[in-house]
Amino acid sequence: MIQRTFSIIKPDATGRNLEGKILARIQDAGLNVVAMKKIRMTQEQAEGFYHVHKERPFFQSLVEFMTSGPVVCSVLEGENAIENYRAIMGATNPADAAEGTIRKEFAENIEANSVHGSDAPETAEYEINYFFNHLEITG
Repeated sequence: MIQRTFSIIKPDATGRNLEGKILARIQDAGLNVVAMKKIRMTQEQAEGFYHVHKERPFFQSLVEFMTSGPVVCSVLEGENAIENYRAIMGATNPADAAEGTIRKEFAENIEANSVHGSDAPETAEYEINYFFNHLEITG
């Protein structure tokens, strides 16, 4: 099933100029980038995007981290895109991530774990629409 998912290359990765290496991994796995932009999230944007975590103890730290530098937001499309991208990313905690995954190779720690990806079709739709309008998405 062809579907779309949302991806963020986080500030720890953009700060080390890893965008190209991460995007190559994504494309080599058969996912197509159908929209992409590099932005610097405002505090308001980060708080809105991560609102589901608002009551969690790590919320403020997460917002500070995600606003600490530029991020690359993209819409990925391909066969079972959500599941496939999550497999390419690896476990949230890089210590638990499988060899060959983005987080195993590039993440610095559980928070600075280089990438974000949607976890379900409903989440993907919300996240894509949060950062992109339909005119910005090709394919």
